[in-house]
Amino acid sequence: MSNPETMKSDALARIAAAADPNALEALRVEFLGKQGSISALLKTLGKMSPEERQEKAPAIQALRQGVADALAAKKAALDAAELEARLATETLDLTLPAPETPRGTVHPVSQVMDELAEIFADLGFAVATGPEVEDDWYNFTALNMPESHPARAMHDTFYFPDTAPKGGRMLLRTHTSPVQVRTMMTDGAPVRIIAPGRVYRSDSDATHTPMFHQVEGLVIDKDIHLGHLKWTLETFLKAFFQTDDIVLRLRPSYFPFTEPSVEVDVGFAIDDKGKRVLGGSGDEPGHGWMELLGSGMVNRRVIEMSGLDPDQYQGFAFGVGVDRLAMLKYGMDDLRAFFDGDVRWLQHYGFSAYDQPTLSAGVGAGA
Repeated sequence: MSNPETMKSDALARIAAAADPNALEALRVEFLGKQGSISALLKTLGKMSPEERQEKAPAIQALRQGVADALAAKKAALDAAELEARLATETLDLTLPAPETPRGTVHPVSQVMDELAEIFADLGFAVATGPEVEDDWYNFTALNMPESHPARAMHDTFYFPDTAPKGGRMLLRTHTSPVQVRTMMTDGAPVRIIAPGRVYRSDSDATHTPMFHQVEGLVIDKDIHLGHLKWTLETFLKAFFQTDDIVLRLRPSYFPFTEPSVEVDVGFAIDDKGKRVLGGSGDEPGHGWMELLGSGMVNRRVIEMSGLDPDQYQGFAFGVGVDRLAMLKYGMDDLRAFFDGDVRWLQHYGFSAYDQPTLSAGVGAGA
């Protein structure tokens, strides 16, 4: 039998001289593999007498352990050297832009909703919401539109066959005005809210879709008059379109839930590309008026139906399409594209998730 001490010194020398992991692995197999020299030496222990095994086993075990430790240490050294060599050749230029990865965008409607909430929060308005599947009473009757009222025909309503709790039928709300009634009935007065959300009417073309977004505002308090309404709308539009050059024109109109009612027009000019740009007086040459929203003083019957005393409280309300605001501000031509799900359109008009609108940092920074 070979001398364990001689075998150990020879093995350690050869392990230390191994130049790469492949050479080291060959030595491991040679020494500790199933057919290896040290493994063969271990097998001889079974054929020895107890006395002889007691004498020679410690040296053989020490040989095996010493070689195994040397192999592990050499492997760690070779791995560390390989890593150092690789790090020395590989470089990462942190000044280069990161590779562009696919990302989602915030839809313009969602962005405008956030902008509206920021602007009106600064004016002291809270955000109120309500159900989209609405009761006929809240959607029409409480807003001074009984069943025989001709204004119901103007709404192209989607009805359900179910009977509503207050009579009539259930329907998809045609405006967010029911939220105003529900808020007055729940919270009483004074009230200062905006009610953004989805609404539904059976209409579809380049400027209308069966589902669209609307925001309505409501102020109920004592001694409220039409001047408060005009100031609120001017302040809102100047903040939203980020210009002080906003001129409004109020025209008498008719809505069953407001009296008096006014349509609000905003002045615009035509730019070099033939597009409308808000600003300036609509009566000047090259300018015009654009109908933007409807508004008025809340009808006494609506205040009464909502559980408040119309002799004590007055208020104003207004409503505007969120999609229309987005089209005006960001230069979009066709409302139907809002709902097509075209990735190219979303990448062009969408906003980064980091473009959170604030009044201090601006409400319209595009992605």
